[in-house]
Amino acid sequence: MQSETVKELDESKEAEDLRRLEAVLFVSGRFLNMQELISFTDLNPIILGELIEKLQEKYNKESSAIEIVEKNGLWKMDVKPEYSDIINRIATGSSEFGKAEKETLAIIAYKQPIKQSVIIKIRGNKAYEHIKKFVELGLIRRKKVGHTHDLFITDEFYDYFNMQRDGNSLQESLKE
Repeated sequence: MQSETVKELDESKEAEDLRRLEAVLFVSGRFLNMQELISFTDLNPIILGELIEKLQEKYNKESSAIEIVEKNGLWKMDVKPEYSDIINRIATGSSEFGKAEKETLAIIAYKQPIKQSVIIKIRGNKAYEHIKKFVELGLIRRKKVGHTHDLFITDEFYDYFNMQRDGNSLQESLKE
């Protein structure tokens, strides 16, 4: 009888750990490395590895629109690619970026590499805040060149907007 209680406690603890990991992946909205997952969940890497596999199985088994994506030792919860058209329609409505921010990001993506000073001339001083936000989100990176920076979009940009890394498709998407 006592071993039954221990088993129930173990299952309850695992279920809670699984929910904790799921919440972290859901809220982050970006790829997380193992160290970040450990930090956010307070779980050890061996348990985390097992829980990630269980979450992947759960979403595959449920025929869910959600999936757990792994890329180079990084994980994130995302919408499956076949639903990206729906997500893109929603994102172009009321998204976490204002119209001015979207315009700044579109110029950087379309003209990259582009000097930060050129973006500021085109978009005005508010673009400094936009650029800072995009760098913090990992959507663009800056490379110091003289008194300014060259700006480039990152792989995270493509992942964030569910886009292919083909320059032509990027330019076509931005024209729409």
